Amino acid sequence: MNELSLSEAAELLRQKKLSPVELTTACLKRIEQLNPQLNAFITVTPESAMAEAREAEKEIQHGDWRGPLHGIPIALKDLFDTAGVKTTCASAVFADRVPSEDAAVVQRLKRAGAVLLGKQNMQEFAYGGTSVASHYGPVHNPWDLTRIARGSSGGSAVAVAAGMCFAALGSDTGGSVRQPAAFCGIVGLKPTYGRVSTRGVMPLSWSLDHVGPFARNVTDMALLLEAIAGYDALDPTCVDWPTEDYKSGLYANVSELQIGLARRLFFEGLDPEIEQAVNGALEVISRLAIEVSDIDLPDAPTTVIAPEAFAIHRQYLNTTPELYQSWTRERLTQAGRIGTVAYVEGRRELERVRRSVNDVFSTVDLLVTPTTPVAPITIAEAIDMPQPPSPGEVWLRNTRPFNAYGLPTISLPCGFTRAGLPIGLQIAGPPFGERKLLAFAYAYEQATEWHKRVPPL
Repeated sequence: MNELSLSEAAELLRQKKLSPVELTTACLKRIEQLNPQLNAFITVTPESAMAEAREAEKEIQHGDWRGPLHGIPIALKDLFDTAGVKTTCASAVFADRVPSEDAAVVQRLKRAGAVLLGKQNMQEFAYGGTSVASHYGPVHNPWDLTRIARGSSGGSAVAVAAGMCFAALGSDTGGSVRQPAAFCGIVGLKPTYGRVSTRGVMPLSWSLDHVGPFARNVTDMALLLEAIAGYDALDPTCVDWPTEDYKSGLYANVSELQIGLARRLFFEGLDPEIEQAVNGALEVISRLAIEVSDIDLPDAPTTVIAPEAFAIHRQYLNTTPELYQSWTRERLTQAGRIGTVAYVEGRRELERVRRSVNDVFSTVDLLVTPTTPVAPITIAEAIDMPQPPSPGEVWLRNTRPFNAYGLPTISLPCGFTRAGLPIGLQIAGPPFGERKLLAFAYAYEQATEWHKRVPPL
């Protein structure tokens, strides 16, 4: 039953043809079987997960079905606070940290009746993109165990792709949901900045952090967004904007939409196999939309994330520098050398760009780019990668600007390399335009077969 999608499992639970206990047991067995190879989970919580599953089963049997996440096994990147369960951020610095309160989105998942399986491996403190620099060892790509899963939410993407859970939550500051989704052949969404609360999520950059889900298809993504989106008055970055019925919006007519291709920068220097797959995707898109045209996007500032990361870690870096992974420590040390003037100018430019990028949507409805210009490297190559700045930063080129723009952006499968590695397509929409974005992503997904492939585990 691990091959079921979230929406398929939810319908079987609603009809009482399947039990949350059966689903949870299947996921826990899958984790036990595959985690030694994949290293996707840091902490597994079988006792509490089974207790939640039994409670969900009891409620559903008595007619108290809370909705499509009720009884569904889900897991969390290990930077979401979970009351009574370790939240380590994949670092020795936080190896024994046990929060007393759940993150806001964890509270929402619990209210929806989700079963929480545990916490997933990641790049230490989310500061980097290989999911190799972790106190708990590297995350392995389920399509090729020798290769990286990307990051920083690598364990979450791997777990969903490998059927260890039906969905997961990650964080995205420069591409940390969309990149692993592309490398693992699943769907990853970065909502609009402020659409989902980040309260109780270990920050990397207050100005750029987004919480986003992983799922196996766009329908599941719509259900997840409905559960976690909404205003949180206790989160200063959260925006009071009405939520929508994203699931019903999937079936909207998209034939009148105009699609913009951001060719400058985003389509340059692509791996030939990625270029071929994206060109194939564009042929499909040209049949779905009324018009596809080239557009230009403003340059995004890059001097905001590092100073904010240093500010967050300054105390720990001063007191226990030896507990950090060498890659993280060096990156934070470099971040501390960025001056106040450079940060202030970058922060001012960020606000200007977030306003000016909206002008693009006067001529197009959605934007399309490749998710990443290159394919996954091996874990051995990632370990030997030079200290930052390094050639690996090219991965972020196509995703990082959309964190600066604050636009809702999704990655979904659009092909495979000859070596059998997934390739991702990135689609972005206007602020709080998730309903339109998901509708077009769904139309593309239904016109292709890529999302039906599963790793050869």
